[in-house]
Amino acid sequence: MDTTTLRQGRRQGRTAALTAVAALTAVTALAPMVWGTTYFVTTEMLPAGHPLFAGLARALPAGLVAVAIGAALSRATAARNGSAARALPRSAWWWKSAVLGTLNIGLFFPMLFISAERLPGGVAATLGAVGPLFVALLAVPVLRERLSVRRVAWGVAGVVGVGLVVLGPGARLDAAGVLAGLAGAVSMALGVTLTKRWGRPEGVGPVSAAGWQLTAGGLFLVPVTLVAEGLPPAIDGRAALGYLWLGLVGGLIAYVLWFRGIGRLPVTSVAFLAPLSPMVAAAIGVGVLGESLSGIQVAGFALALAAVLAGQLPPRGRRAVSAPVPAGVGASAPAPALAPIQRLQVAR
Repeated sequence: MDTTTLRQGRRQGRTAALTAVAALTAVTALAPMVWGTTYFVTTEMLPAGHPLFAGLARALPAGLVAVAIGAALSRATAARNGSAARALPRSAWWWKSAVLGTLNIGLFFPMLFISAERLPGGVAATLGAVGPLFVALLAVPVLRERLSVRRVAWGVAGVVGVGLVVLGPGARLDAAGVLAGLAGAVSMALGVTLTKRWGRPEGVGPVSAAGWQLTAGGLFLVPVTLVAEGLPPAIDGRAALGYLWLGLVGGLIAYVLWFRGIGRLPVTSVAFLAPLSPMVAAAIGVGVLGESLSGIQVAGFALALAAVLAGQLPPRGRRAVSAPVPAGVGASAPAPALAPIQRLQVAR
């Protein structure tokens, strides 16, 4: 085989790997984009004053359905391969699923909603956009990754971009709200990083792994919701459709896609997709609610999008491009980047 043929083979392999990574990244990005619709659904379709119940309705039913679907898939796979079916966690995966579900969902949601209640929506959204920075920092001790100054810089740019889009001139700060927002971002970042570190058990698909976490996070939210909000609100047809969207699309489908991406792509790259959530929420405000963007907000939108794209590039010095890790090596996700947030304040 001559040198020209070898070069062509390497070039084709690199192109195929880039295509596979780009396709998986695009599919994974659908999750935060779907989560960006949560603000619109919450404010336009759901009963007011029950944000924790909305989180519970998103997590627990979706988790139980995912566990059931995962069990059926596991039985089908076991029948084909002659192996044992696995629907529920075993051994250490009981407590690992509980920890990940609490960090990614159960703890994240209350902190998110406390922040949204005590701060203007723009401030809450900006605090949530700090999540990718925390992931980049946590990946150093937890995953033994080298800290990329370039990614940290783009992470800061993403925060600035989101802030320019959603922060209004009358934005105020509340200490408890700021602490809650930062705690939610840290909880999400730690959950994502530990998900990458622990992966998922051999023979367990992303649907089952997502179901374990959603169920664990939902069970954590049950007593929190009852104490904070009391009994569930009355649900009419419009609200039922809203909860169905949150649970089926924003919960089951979006989490499975996101968890699959976390398992097969670099964790920091996936975390950089999170700002897509407030960006989509802002876009819905313009396209559906009749709001408008100022010149500064358009510039912030462009800056945030540039940060998302730059976060997908490998750090300098890592020139080789490899195909995504095969399915079965990892599978979880951060909870929605920032949804629902209060008024996004997109050009009031």
